[in-house]
Amino acid sequence: MGNSLGRFHWALLSACFAALTAIFAKLGLQRIDSDFATLVRTVVIAVVFAVFVAATGKMANPLALPRSTLGFLVLPALATGASWVCYFRALQIGDASQVAAGGGVRRHLPARTPASARMAGHRTGRHRRIDPGFQALARAPGAWRRLRRRHPHTSLQATCHGPGEAP
Repeated sequence: MGNSLGRFHWALLSACFAALTAIFAKLGLQRIDSDFATLVRTVVIAVVFAVFVAATGKMANPLALPRSTLGFLVLPALATGASWVCYFRALQIGDASQVAAGGGVRRHLPARTPASARMAGHRTGRHRRIDPGFQALARAPGAWRRLRRRHPHTSLQATCHGPGEAP
C-alpha cells in the first residue's frame, strides 16, 4: 500500500481524516474536559498503532535506534502532544469548521524569511527547500504579533486555558 499511492493521495487522505477528526472530536468534547479527551485520544492512537506495527511485522526495539534518531522522534512527539492539547481546547471553545481551518491563524503567518532558509533549509539541486516544521516554528512569533495587533485583548492565557479554567 505504501508504494501504490503517491504523495498527493496521501495528502488528500490526511485532509479527509483531519476533517473527520475535527467533527468527531467536537462531538466528543461536549461533556468532557479537553485535556482528559486528549489523553483518551492518545491512548487509543498508541494502541491502534502498536497493533498495526506488530501486525505488519515492523515492530523493533526503539532503544536500539541511534540517539539522534530517537531524539528527533521524541521532539516532534512532544510538539504533537502540545498541538493536540491546544487543538482540543480550541475545539471545545470554538466551532469545528473554524478550528479545523486553522482558526484564521494561517492568513497571519508571515512569508518565509532568509534566516529560516539558512538555518533549516537544505539544497535540492540549485534550489533551497525549507523544512515545513521549521517554517511553522519560524512563523509563530510573527503570527502571534499579527493576532495581537488585530485582537489586542487576546492573551496567551486565554488561548491555553479551557472555558472556566483559571490561568
